[in-house]
Amino acid sequence: MPAVALAAALLTPVSAHAAPACDATPSAPPVQVAHLPDWVESIAVDKRGRMFATAYFTGRVYRIDSPGSTPVALTPNIGANGGIVVREDGRLLVGTGNDLGHSLTGDVLPTSKLLLVDPESGKVTTYASGLGGIDGVALAPDGTVYTTTLGGRHIGRVTPDGRVDPAWARVPQPNGIAVSPDGSQVYVIQTTVAPGLYRIPVDDPAHPRRWISTDLSDALALPDGLTLDSRGRPLIATHAAGQIWRAEGGRLCAVQSGMHLSTQVTYGHGDHGFSAGRLYRSGVDGKIYEVPAGAEPTAG
Repeated sequence: MPAVALAAALLTPVSAHAAPACDATPSAPPVQVAHLPDWVESIAVDKRGRMFATAYFTGRVYRIDSPGSTPVALTPNIGANGGIVVREDGRLLVGTGNDLGHSLTGDVLPTSKLLLVDPESGKVTTYASGLGGIDGVALAPDGTVYTTTLGGRHIGRVTPDGRVDPAWARVPQPNGIAVSPDGSQVYVIQTTVAPGLYRIPVDDPAHPRRWISTDLSDALALPDGLTLDSRGRPLIATHAAGQIWRAEGGRLCAVQSGMHLSTQVTYGHGDHGFSAGRLYRSGVDGKIYEVPAGAEPTAG
């Protein structure tokens, strides 16, 4: 969330309210596993354990084959990058138009594109167009894609047969987004004014439900990217709060603290590289960390 995060960088010295720690056994501290010379907006991992990252200022998509390896630029500048997800066939879907202009005008002038990127050659083609400036991207089990536009209210939807609805649902200042494992619910985090976590029933998108509200003192926490763990619980990266939140029992608790200006969290896949069960965090600083406190039982 570039425009908002710039403000967050200035506000970071003013501590946001800290969510209580989640009930868990103490774990090892975060470990840096990669670094890009840019703002990393979003990350995703494929079945082979390779990580892909969108770099905001250079507009590139990077591939990182394993922890500690040198990031490889797959694409040239393809626009202000937003979210990234990996399709079942291994190809990448990348949101564009994640700049201030497209974000603020996306609800009334939905002109941004969702791009399809080959993970080997870097070949870029247009998958869908006519969406608001794309920040978050989520992929449902049936191949439906959902997108957010931070500067507006609209949640976009692209069906597997190519039908585009730029205003499928509405949530104020929508940012991070994910789909429940059964595809019945879309989770969206509201970033500013009154941060909170919404659930949108896929069969009733006109009635989003505010599921968890943050404390009033969390108004400057600036939650960003969203993912789900193996139990379907949302995990949320935050900028100013410096925490990774998890939804538990109708409240938000902190899995990890001390990680300011985080942009996204995601779990690994496969049995090597960025492997299954391990939680990874990206940030404005370009650094990617493994976060052991958020690991699943299958990790390690």
